[in-house]
Amino acid sequence: MPNIHFIAIGGNVMHQLAITLAKKGYTITGSDDEIFEPALFNLKAAGLLPNALGWFPLKITNNLDAVVAGMHAREDNPELMQAKTLGIPIYSFPEFIFNESRNKKRVVIGGSHGKTTTTAMIMHVLQQQQLKFDYLIGAQLNGFEQSVQLTNAPVIVCEGDEYPASALDKRPKFHFLFPHIAVITGIAWDHINVFPTFEIYKTQFEIFISKIEQHGILIYNAADAVLKDLVEKHPRNDIQYIPYILPEHEVKDGITYITIEGITTPLKVFGNHNLFNLNAAYFVCKVLGVNAAAFLAAMCSFTGASKRLEVIMQTDAVTIFRDFAHAPSKVKATIEAVKQQYPNRHLTAVFELHTYSSLNASFFKEYQGVFQMADSCAVFYAEHALAIKKMPLINEALLREGFAKPEVCIFHNKEALQNWLYQQPKHHVNILLMSSGNFDGLNLDELQKAFN
Repeated sequence: MPNIHFIAIGGNVMHQLAITLAKKGYTITGSDDEIFEPALFNLKAAGLLPNALGWFPLKITNNLDAVVAGMHAREDNPELMQAKTLGIPIYSFPEFIFNESRNKKRVVIGGSHGKTTTTAMIMHVLQQQQLKFDYLIGAQLNGFEQSVQLTNAPVIVCEGDEYPASALDKRPKFHFLFPHIAVITGIAWDHINVFPTFEIYKTQFEIFISKIEQHGILIYNAADAVLKDLVEKHPRNDIQYIPYILPEHEVKDGITYITIEGITTPLKVFGNHNLFNLNAAYFVCKVLGVNAAAFLAAMCSFTGASKRLEVIMQTDAVTIFRDFAHAPSKVKATIEAVKQQYPNRHLTAVFELHTYSSLNASFFKEYQGVFQMADSCAVFYAEHALAIKKMPLINEALLREGFAKPEVCIFHNKEALQNWLYQQPKHHVNILLMSSGNFDGLNLDELQKAFN
């Protein structure tokens, strides 16, 4: 069995990949200069936690078959330099995933939004159908022990991220996966620290389409004007195109019912963005041999991925949702989903600026109109997040102008935000907390007590 060393083994995906390879029988070693939970617990439980923190070139020997370098592995990393000296093959984790799945049918879900949920839907259906498959996804899912699995299964389902593969290779992760079945859920500018213009960002999806294996399939959101235009301007005559749109549905008594091929079923998830995701997932599953009846039978029990409209408290009067939304299209879609599902409830929406793009003054205008359907709204940012990212202090006048919502409340102190939340209506209200962070440690337990 191969002998693999992980540089920066404590990464979210890196440690999961290390664990699944160890389960497969590979000999795994690793190093890192800092390891946090849950990676610390997971690696220890798997017997893979390094004995000491730091970088140790002596771990890199000719006995290794490969080295996998995480985002934390810089060019001057001592272990990486030793691996180069010895001529040991070095992979980023998406390169390694591809290398391990060369003989599998590869399904890759890309797009600026919805890729985690679409991937999760496909995985849920395949699991319910007891079909064997491997996977790579950027979230924790109910019913799955880890976020990466590599076995001898004939199919692998991957969430295809457009962020750089590693600190050494700035090409997007999804350029390394070469799908037989590809999905693009939509294109909306994000990651401006990596893609400084929208044109550069769009080009990454054009390249992704070029990476689809010959005679493969592209399933794409035809309701997304930017994506539709890109597909039509750069056609390939050696792949099949399957466009999808918003599927037939209705909302009754706070429950969404969807109809596919004449079969109707209630769903536990809601919102147009989730219905688009579901339709993409359906076409993938159909290509993989799952019929509409079996697909919908599985989907009626799907509750969503972690932090995707996740209910953290619910009473007859109040529901508090937590969501990972951070890019403009995601924030807008999430707010609209809650308001459309509960049109008669007051909607309080709070969004944290946490990513490099969202904290960048030149990107504020991309958030124009996202709060349109919220009854009360607030934007939060932590000043130390700016310091960590070495970014200047925010001009709140520019921030307010960017969101184009004069009544938006702006906070950079979590206590002030918490007090504002306490003042929100206590009956017939939905509270939506959107962030890829944690609102600087906002006390959710206290918030729930205040509304219970």
